[in-house]
Amino acid sequence: MGNEEETWVVMKTARAPSNIAVIKYWGKRDEKLILPINSSISVTLDPEHLSATTTVAASPAFEKDRLWLNGKEVSVEGVRYKNCLREMRARATDVVIESSGKVIRKEDWNSLHIHIASENNFPTAAGLASSAAGFACLVYALAQLMGVQEKYEGELTAIARLGSGSACRSLYGGFVEWKMGQEIDGTDSIAVQLAEESHWKDLVIIIAVVSSRQKETSSTSGMQESVKTSPLLKYRAEMEKAIKSMNFTEFAKITCADSNQFHATCLDTSPPIFYLNDTSRKLIGLVERWNRHAGEPQVAYTFDAGPNAVMFAKNKEVAAQLLQRLLYQFPPSADTDISRYVHGDQSILESAGVNSLKDIDSLSAPAEVAGIPNLQRIPGEVDYLICTNVGKGAYVLGEQGANLIDPVSGLLKK
Repeated sequence: MGNEEETWVVMKTARAPSNIAVIKYWGKRDEKLILPINSSISVTLDPEHLSATTTVAASPAFEKDRLWLNGKEVSVEGVRYKNCLREMRARATDVVIESSGKVIRKEDWNSLHIHIASENNFPTAAGLASSAAGFACLVYALAQLMGVQEKYEGELTAIARLGSGSACRSLYGGFVEWKMGQEIDGTDSIAVQLAEESHWKDLVIIIAVVSSRQKETSSTSGMQESVKTSPLLKYRAEMEKAIKSMNFTEFAKITCADSNQFHATCLDTSPPIFYLNDTSRKLIGLVERWNRHAGEPQVAYTFDAGPNAVMFAKNKEVAAQLLQRLLYQFPPSADTDISRYVHGDQSILESAGVNSLKDIDSLSAPAEVAGIPNLQRIPGEVDYLICTNVGKGAYVLGEQGANLIDPVSGLLKK
């Protein structure tokens, strides 16, 4: 590698999306390797709206591995970070530093320390799969930095899984299955892409962020108790077939049913786990009423380990109607700017014909709630909404300005 006294920093920056499971995994057969007791299927969300951006840097001047998460330094001694770093170092190859032509030999990676800086563009640990995006991004960025080449398809997803189970699904775009696998060492518990992001272009996703506060029960501890005490982990369905045929009716029925059983499982644990709150249940009611009134599913809902609703609309027109209904029943507080209440794809807001709080005030009650006396409309009950689409998987950010680490000091940029 050359003179160890020389000062240089080499780095790579990547972005990885969040994902939302429509067939969930809620239990592990192996806690250490994070091997699930069932396969799961997810939809990758547009990284422009929900993603982690991570810079990884190496230098002979670094004295230890360090990690900054959303601007704050945190410990990198957690077993999940250490597992990912260990597995990536073991697969590192010779890398040529482009700016100088120096070669970092593969054996040098074991002694080179790594600085990691990562940030999310959505709330951490509030039930929006922030750990999935974060660990997928970490593994993908390290692969670019260390010249790691997969020895078998899906190898990187198996390593991301060691950080967070659902992280394996965030490396790919579109629709992704995490196969539970059969091998004891977990080498076949990998993610595979079922369909690309361009496969079902009409699908639109709207997320109602009920709370951006950190969950009281992490999904990890919740899973541990569920596996021990709940007998309800049996529901599987033909989601892959519905996705490949773009059958929204079946997609919606399966998605809602799977979510409902997921939360029935949470309630069936001892002690019970409460992820949904009153606002979550009102959001379920909004969708169920509309679907019944329409005579067929217009929208599907799902909730992960938190109170936030992820809703799928079958096309942009229906998404605009959904947004109108959400704004009618869950208006923002009077002092909230509309641009701060509806994030993401602003074209959905335009299609809904809403440009200001005055437009929200003038929205008519949907037909399906006309007969409901005293329907509560509490401003601020929902923190904000995110309009998004099916998105692509992890990718490298080539522009210099995207780096979160200073190229001279190797520390977090100020």
